[in-house]
Amino acid sequence: MNLYIEGRRITVTDEWAADIKARADELKPSVGLVHLRATLARHDHRKAEDTHEAVLVAQMPGHTVTARKTDNSFEEAIRRAFEALGTELDSVQEKRASHEVRVATLPERGVVKKLFPEEGYGFIMLDDGTEVYFHRNAVHDLEFEKMDGMEVTLNIEPGEKGPQATTVNPLDPLQYYADKGAAA
Repeated sequence: MNLYIEGRRITVTDEWAADIKARADELKPSVGLVHLRATLARHDHRKAEDTHEAVLVAQMPGHTVTARKTDNSFEEAIRRAFEALGTELDSVQEKRASHEVRVATLPERGVVKKLFPEEGYGFIMLDDGTEVYFHRNAVHDLEFEKMDGMEVTLNIEPGEKGPQATTVNPLDPLQYYADKGAAA
């Protein structure tokens, strides 16, 4: 791993450089770090407890992770920045190790059965007879007041009082005509 240490408005002491090198060597080699840049900066315009800043930028294939901490001493800012960097690297490693495959769910189909334009909500009846609540804010590419009896596609999630549509879209015209042709 390439390690680059720099100071802004300060000269990096040998002790700080040795501390950064030791902490960099302790980082998990399994995450595949390629490059680590440590920048120490002093800020005179801040409160006394935030005048010392340590910024770490770690690069690995496909990811760049940054940790920035300020404190009243460089020793403490360096320690806190490496703790934060370690946490972020653990998170990246967990995501890489996960074999979870996200599959997009297909939207449901239903017919708008009850519409309350003044109140801004309505209900969609699914093929299995389930009624799904929807709010006018969930409607896309349709005129809310003219939806009564219209066939729509929707995405559903659990709501406070039962199933709720997160999005309501018009039925794809190609699908509509394909269904009509199959029924004939």
